[in-house]
Amino acid sequence: MRASFDVAVAGAGPAGLATAIFAARAGLATVVCERNAGPPDKACGEGLMPAGVRVLDALGARAYIGAADCAPVEGIRYVQEDGSAAEGRLPAGGGLGIRRTALASALARRAVECGVEVRWSCPIEGLATTGRAVSLRTPGGEVTAGVCVAADGLHSRLRRCAGLDGPTARLRRFGLRQHFHLPPWSRFVEVHLSPGVEAFVTPAGASRVGVAFLWEKGRVPGSVAVESFLERFPALRARLAGAPADSRPRGAGPLAQAARSPIADRLVLVGDAAGYVDAITGEGLSLAFVCAQALGSILPAAIEGGAGRETLLAYERFFTGTFRRYAVVCRLVLGFARRPSLRRCALHVLARRPRILDRLIKLALA
Repeated sequence: MRASFDVAVAGAGPAGLATAIFAARAGLATVVCERNAGPPDKACGEGLMPAGVRVLDALGARAYIGAADCAPVEGIRYVQEDGSAAEGRLPAGGGLGIRRTALASALARRAVECGVEVRWSCPIEGLATTGRAVSLRTPGGEVTAGVCVAADGLHSRLRRCAGLDGPTARLRRFGLRQHFHLPPWSRFVEVHLSPGVEAFVTPAGASRVGVAFLWEKGRVPGSVAVESFLERFPALRARLAGAPADSRPRGAGPLAQAARSPIADRLVLVGDAAGYVDAITGEGLSLAFVCAQALGSILPAAIEGGAGRETLLAYERFFTGTFRRYAVVCRLVLGFARRPSLRRCALHVLARRPRILDRLIKLALA
C-alpha cells in the first residue's frame, strides 16, 4: 500500500472528498483517510445552494445522484406561528436538496475515478509536521504527505491538535435531524419559526423529506426529541402525520465553532473544521464546496513551494472573505430569529413585497 502522497485528506465527508477530487485533477497524488467504514451520516440540513450546485457540476459527481436521493429547490419559505408566510426564490438555476450519504457516496465514487485513494476505517491517530512533510499515524501504518487537509468536521480533532481552535461562542445552538418517507409537498425549503426553535424542511428525494430542528440551549423547555419539537409546529406535524421515519435521528452541536486560522505549516482546514456559525442560512455545504474548489487551485503551487504557511496565504484570504460574508448574513438572520416581535413584523412586510425577499436572498448568496 502506498505510503507517500502529495495531499492527505482527513475525512470523507463532502468537504474532504471535494477537496480530494480537485487536488487529484490538478495532478496531485491524493489519499483520503476516513474513520468510518463508509460515507458518514451526520446531522445536516442537506440543502445545496446555487453556488454549491455549480461546484457539484464542476466536480462531475451530480450524475451519480439519482432522483430517489435529491430534489430541486426553487426557493425559501418562512412560515410563522400564525400560518402566515413569506417566500423568496433562489437565483437562476436554483438549489438541490440531497441526502447527505448519497452526496458523499457520489463524491467518493468520483474521487476514485479521478485517482484518489480512499481508505475507509482509517482514523488518523496522530500527526507530526516536519520541514519536509507531514506524517499521519494510522492503523495501517504511517502516511506522509506534502500537506494535510483537515476535513474532520465541526469538532475537528486535527484543528485542536494543531492549536488552531478559536474562542468558544457564547450562543450555544444545537441541531437535530430526522427524515420522513413521503413525497415532498413543495419545491421550497420551508423554515417554520417558533420562539427559541426553528424547523427546516428540505425535499431530499422523490419520497423523502428531511426535517432539521435548530434551537438555543436554555430556550427550549422539556424533552429534546423529534416528537417534542413537532408539538411546537402543529401545521408541520399534521403534514408529517402517518409518515414513517426514513432515518435515525442525528444531533449536532454546539454549532458555533471557530478557528484562529484556516492554515498552518503543511496543514489546511476546510468545511466545518475551518469554522462554523450556524445552519440557519443553509449555506454549510455550499461554503465547503466553494472553498474546496479554491483550495484545489492553490495546492499545486503551495506544495511546490514547500507548503509552509506563507504558501497557503491565498487560501486564507479566499476563505476569510467568503466566511465573513456567510457569518454576517448568518448573524443577521439569527438576530431576527431571536426577536419574535421584530421577525414577525419584518416577515409580514416581506410577504406583501416578495420581490424584496428575492433580492435579499440573491444578495445573501452572491
